Amino acid sequence: MKIVVLAGGTSTERTVSITSGTGICTALRQKGHQAILVDIFCGVENVDWENPFPAEYDVEAASAYMSSFNDKIEEMKKERRNFFGPNVLKLCEAADIVFLGLHGANGEDGKVQATFDLMGIKYTGTGYLSSAMAMDKGITKQMFLMNNVPTPRGISMTKDEMTTDLKALGMEFPVVVKTCCGGSSVGVYIANDQAEYEQALKDAYSYENEVVIEEYIKGREFSVAVVDGKAYPIIEIAPLQGFYDYKNKYQAGSTIETCPAEISPELTEKMQHYAEAGAKALFMEGYCRLDFMMKENGDMYCLEANTLPGMTPTSLIPQEAKVLGIDYPTLCEKLIEVSMKKYK
Repeated sequence: MKIVVLAGGTSTERTVSITSGTGICTALRQKGHQAILVDIFCGVENVDWENPFPAEYDVEAASAYMSSFNDKIEEMKKERRNFFGPNVLKLCEAADIVFLGLHGANGEDGKVQATFDLMGIKYTGTGYLSSAMAMDKGITKQMFLMNNVPTPRGISMTKDEMTTDLKALGMEFPVVVKTCCGGSSVGVYIANDQAEYEQALKDAYSYENEVVIEEYIKGREFSVAVVDGKAYPIIEIAPLQGFYDYKNKYQAGSTIETCPAEISPELTEKMQHYAEAGAKALFMEGYCRLDFMMKENGDMYCLEANTLPGMTPTSLIPQEAKVLGIDYPTLCEKLIEVSMKKYK
């Protein structure tokens, strides 16, 4: 297949996206596909339109080219009106499918998906509506509650409505304060007292205009991929320090990840059921990943859904797939296969 692996972009998760995209593109080429790596925002300057998907291709060089823009993104955003970089849409139209290696805003929030739908461009992952709902943690929470998927108690609050009085919100310390539409745990804070709460609000609002405040669940953290409606083996994530924040997600050796998770068959079945129910509640197509906290007594809570989860070779979904005997390149192919179902 002729495949554009789309990565980079303008979100706080740009560098992670480039790593995901590089891994995906390399794996798909190993499988014999004519995959090319493209930065959605920075684009490609010189395209050989006679042969845009060459048999010989240097993925690492394309990755390095994308990374060379990292320090210039904020300046470029000020100068540009169009989000799509040079030749991006034309290359995507020429491809059989676009593998979305994007993370965060303008990638996971449904805007790119809606554009591609209007242009007749096929892409991996779920559609625009479920992407938009899952990106908004306040809406996700409402959809979970309506569909009997257990989730921590919480509310969303815009900057205009902001109150520093937790009691007025019917909540007590400790609480989690997080940006409504962030990803990779950027803008997530645990507040144990009033001073930490006020600082967390200030920091979270520096990213966006709406935050979610929810009860802090003390316990073990898990993640479950749902591919084509079926839950994969559960992975437990145990950070050596603090919680599973941005640093612990992406710094080698900072977490212990165990798959399959060491929990009873009953709890495993229950969590996989809630993962499938959570994906269904948000109308997910193709694949996604849901994150959970579980208390010592076995009570479990679904925190959120990730529509385009990390896809570096050591990311969570590849680890879960490995337990099922699916290697990384085969998984990349499988995600294309299940994503194509929405076009039948």
